[in-house]
Amino acid sequence: MQLYPSLITDALATVRYPGNGKNLIEANMVEDDIRIDGDSVSFTLIFDKPTDPFMRSLVKAAEAAIHTHISPDVKVTVKTASRQPAAPKAAPILPGVKNIVGISSGKGGVGKSTVAANLAVALAREGYKVGLLDADIFGPSMPKMFGIEDEQLYLREADGRNLIIPVERYGVKILSIGFLVDRDKAVMWRGSMASNALKQLITDADWGELDYFLIDMPPGTSDIHLTLVQTLAMTGIVVVTTPQEVALADARKGIAMFMDEKINVPILGLVENMAYFTPAAHPDERYYIFGREGGVRLAEKLGVKLLAQIPLVAGIAESGDAGEPIALADSVTGMAFTHLAHEVADAVDSRNATLPPTHKVVMKN
Repeated sequence: MQLYPSLITDALATVRYPGNGKNLIEANMVEDDIRIDGDSVSFTLIFDKPTDPFMRSLVKAAEAAIHTHISPDVKVTVKTASRQPAAPKAAPILPGVKNIVGISSGKGGVGKSTVAANLAVALAREGYKVGLLDADIFGPSMPKMFGIEDEQLYLREADGRNLIIPVERYGVKILSIGFLVDRDKAVMWRGSMASNALKQLITDADWGELDYFLIDMPPGTSDIHLTLVQTLAMTGIVVVTTPQEVALADARKGIAMFMDEKINVPILGLVENMAYFTPAAHPDERYYIFGREGGVRLAEKLGVKLLAQIPLVAGIAESGDAGEPIALADSVTGMAFTHLAHEVADAVDSRNATLPPTHKVVMKN
């Protein structure tokens, strides 16, 4: 059987485009690139938009027309093109940020913000470029912990936009809603207002190039958590708990949320905070005030990595209140946070080597 371009066009003339009722030839939808090689033919169908709803069905109809009106033995290859170029891909929100790590907890009072602050400082001391976003909208504590409560925020213009310049302290770039509200008054915002404020601190700030962008999340599970995973492609989550059973129960719920198939953000590991108390006068003694190794057992049960056990030390709270995170000190506790920084860096490297890149979460009804 000999194939000719006219045979192909005659067959395609039997296919009509549902949008206007014209056949493919009348509608000028067949590109002038018909190629014939023995019993094989290829050609291109042109559509107005790359998102034309009839594209797939017309490709099938064109193949069927050639098999019906010429021969079922013809091998047909149909390519598609559009007169309107495809919309450009949206630029990444934080193009200079390599890894975005959320610091989360199932409940308040377990020292999540303390861990986030000291982890940020410990990573910076290891030479990494670090940013820290205080996303605990209703209880921002980073300004206090870093001694920057009275700092003023400034803007700089870049590409026609006014960007917020993060406050830098101890090698960490920091932004918090605490910079924008009266620190002596409660933040009483509806969920949408809080989410919009948080998005602004992310998208309208000059974070620059960062190895790690840490986010101190609110405790529990809320709209803020969904806003974060829908706004940013999170590299992973560090979950903070204490050994106490009530804290462990809430930690399980928090981990379950991130591991849910709709969210699917990797868990980098678990931090057991306030794991034990050691008196300064008796450094070899340990008192398990909130229970013993509950975080260890939870990590084993859920198959996640135990990143660190942080002791209960009065100096942690005192240094935080003084605006000088204890990770700055060359002490046993400071070394514990240095160890945590190494473990988080290793967990991120392992996650990036074994799992595909993360994407923003798209919630479907």
